[in-house]
Amino acid sequence: MPGNNFVPGATPRETAAAVDGAVADLAQRLTRLIPDGPPPHADGAAQALALLRVLDHVRLAAERLQQDAAADAARAGAGYPQLGDACGITRQGARRRWPGLFNHSHDKPTEHPMTTVPARAYDVLLVEDDMADAMLIEEALSERGTRNLVQVTDGVAALEHLRAPGSVRPDLIVLDLNMPRMNGRDLLQILKTDENLQTIPVVVLTTSSAPEDVTGAYNSHANAYVTKPVNLDEFERAVQSIDAFYLDTATRPPRT
Repeated sequence: MPGNNFVPGATPRETAAAVDGAVADLAQRLTRLIPDGPPPHADGAAQALALLRVLDHVRLAAERLQQDAAADAARAGAGYPQLGDACGITRQGARRRWPGLFNHSHDKPTEHPMTTVPARAYDVLLVEDDMADAMLIEEALSERGTRNLVQVTDGVAALEHLRAPGSVRPDLIVLDLNMPRMNGRDLLQILKTDENLQTIPVVVLTTSSAPEDVTGAYNSHANAYVTKPVNLDEFERAVQSIDAFYLDTATRPPRT
């Protein structure tokens, strides 16, 4: 292996060159060791193809080892922001590369080691027609613990789900206002006048900050009204604050 070029203060280019050299040296030695390697006097194409085969094995091995390292870092308390920084990608990129690292259980890593593992998973009904926002909300909830999240795209679908025989009663409903077929305003009025559904906490999470929307939601007995922040980090914190209060702090009524 080449000399030790992994020194403190090395630039990314210097580190990359050192890694390339070390991997190239390792691949060449592995090519000579594998049983189906090229004969000593093979032509250039055979040697190059053998090296290509070995490098593919090295790539797969690196991916497996990277997965293990990400899990170890998560168990030690690192979050997706830190995992992304370590690999030069965004937090969202780290989530896509290593999904499910932070499902709370006794045998899986947790991003929040001080969070108590719930006796049962919390059930959240998300009524949201914007797929990008729905994905952000799901990611924000999943980082805090075990959440069974069901997403529907309008009020009609929400009522169908809630009233379906055998449907699990959610612990929390997160509701957008502007949706097709039946909007959040109309759904909220129905929910809060239905004896079987009116005790489920409903948090309005929407882009509107119009006073009439805020007042209308509270007049219809919404439990809280939160305006969606534009900034992604603030959006995530807003969702997690809703989750923390209604699912971790507030006492919920027993399921019927």
